[in-house]
This record gives sequence, C-alpha cells and structure tokens, in this order.
Amino acid sequence: MNQGKLVFAQMMQHLPLTTFRRCVTRYRGEHKVQSFSCRDQFLCMAFAQLTFRESLRDIETCLRAQRSKRYHLGIRSTVARNTLANANAVRDWRIYADFAQSLIGLARSL
Repeated sequence: MNQGKLVFAQMMQHLPLTTFRRCVTRYRGEHKVQSFSCRDQFLCMAFAQLTFRESLRDIETCLRAQRSKRYHLGIRSTVARNTLANANAVRDWRIYADFAQSLIGLARSL
C-alpha cells in the first residue's frame, strides 16, 4: 500500500504559492470570503482539468467520492456545486490569468 503523497498533491507542491498569494492580494480575491478560499477554488479547477471533468456537477460528484482523500489533495473545505459556481462567477479572473502568466514564465526559463 502506498504511504506517500497523492500524485496531484505532488504536482501542486511545485507551484509557487507566494506568487499565487500575491495575485490574490493584488485583486482582493479573499475579500468577503468565509470558507472557500481562492486556493481551494484553484485546486478544484486544476483537479477538474487534470481528470477531464465536464461540468460543475461532475466536479462535485468526483470530489465527494474522494471525500476521505480531499484533505490529502490539498482542498481544505467541502466543495458544493453552488459554492463553486458562485466562486467562479464572483472572483476576479485576473487572479488566475496573472498566475498562469507567471507559470508560463517559469516554464519558458526551464
């Protein structure tokens, strides 16, 4: 039985979280947020992209099926379809665009 980290968690640990936090602060992404942080939203959407999820319902179902492993994926809060939809609608898209540009810059230098 594997005792190490999940592959998704291993991939996400290489992301520059200080850069992500800087992007969130720049666009006030955590303003009036109670439990579902920008980091949780990013991890949910990255998980959905990497596992070929097609809808919010599909994302919610998959993450609920992985309830015991969600903490080990790095997602701290419960993910409901409505919460994810509201976060996608309300939060500034420039947070993720700036973070993507910084990741592209890192990839180019490699």
